Amino acid sequence: MFDWSNVTVDGLPELVLKPKELQKSKCVLGSIPVVYYSIILCVGVPVNILTAVALSRLAARTKKALYVYLLAVTGSDILSQLFIVFVGFLLETAVFHREVPVPLLHSVSMLEFAANHASIWATVPLTVDRYVALCHPLLHRQISYPARARRIIGVVFALALVSGVPFFWWSDMWRVSQPPGSLDAALIWTHVTIIYFLPCSIFLVLNSLIIRRLRARQRQQCCQEECASQSSAPPRGLGKTTGMLLAITSVFSVLWAPRTAVVIYHLYVSSVYSNWRVHLAYDLSNMLAMLNTAVNFFLYCFVSKPFRAAVRDVLLLRGGPLRPRHALRHQQAPVNASSSSLSSGNNKRSRRDSTPLPPRQASETM
Repeated sequence: MFDWSNVTVDGLPELVLKPKELQKSKCVLGSIPVVYYSIILCVGVPVNILTAVALSRLAARTKKALYVYLLAVTGSDILSQLFIVFVGFLLETAVFHREVPVPLLHSVSMLEFAANHASIWATVPLTVDRYVALCHPLLHRQISYPARARRIIGVVFALALVSGVPFFWWSDMWRVSQPPGSLDAALIWTHVTIIYFLPCSIFLVLNSLIIRRLRARQRQQCCQEECASQSSAPPRGLGKTTGMLLAITSVFSVLWAPRTAVVIYHLYVSSVYSNWRVHLAYDLSNMLAMLNTAVNFFLYCFVSKPFRAAVRDVLLLRGGPLRPRHALRHQQAPVNASSSSLSSGNNKRSRRDSTPLPPRQASETM
């Protein structure tokens, strides 16, 4: 990534001159990636922490599984920023460089891939939840609740951690001069399948079904309005939650596509180590991919009014109620009804006692 001479763990420089085709490619960007990742870290981590606090308040108020999934996405983005941006790009590359034991580098690489997989796959349960909510609403009421969402997120994080173990043997594309072998090919294809092809296929299928369902509802609503010959209101567009989901998945698909293409190009055409153009493309694609960990806050603010209100409450240090207002109204309704019924019963009784009885009834009671 940066144009420093390769140094072994013992600190001895390499004395043997390499052939021209195996000489290390220079980093064209210089120190720009260090500045960029420092900005991503200094802006992204506080913004994601603010997002997590706001989403936790919304989850406590509304008791919806949606905010549990969004909270998991935010938490995994924080892990990605800490492991990949801070430890991987800044500490290893800019500070320590190669003066780190190789097993430690591989262990950190394993954690980086695990955090990366968790950040991406935490969005998949959110997409499934939105699909079930729109296409099977009755089933969604039965199976979607916060406790179940937390269990699902726990399983996703555990699988992400397990999926990062094989990448302990991942080769550093910036520093390994040998061409990719069979193990590298297997790890690269496993990586691009886990982080891009498989989740993007799920997003494409489910989002297509969601959009198709919404369009069918719009057509049905227009037909009903035409049959009733009423003043036609403007058709309902995408819901805010669905719009948020489409924005998250679309931004992910766009920002991670260049890195996937460059990794496959490195495997079959030219390596990052020997070709400065591929080196430059790999640096830029990594910068775009890491941008995905810092943009969700702005997407939530643009789409969701409750999220903006929660963020405003957090910034102004205003503690919101732990329960939604409508829940409190429902809880107060039976009390008010019982008190009103008692008062009405007392009023009726007092009226009945105050009214004079007819002569026959008076004699019978006496």
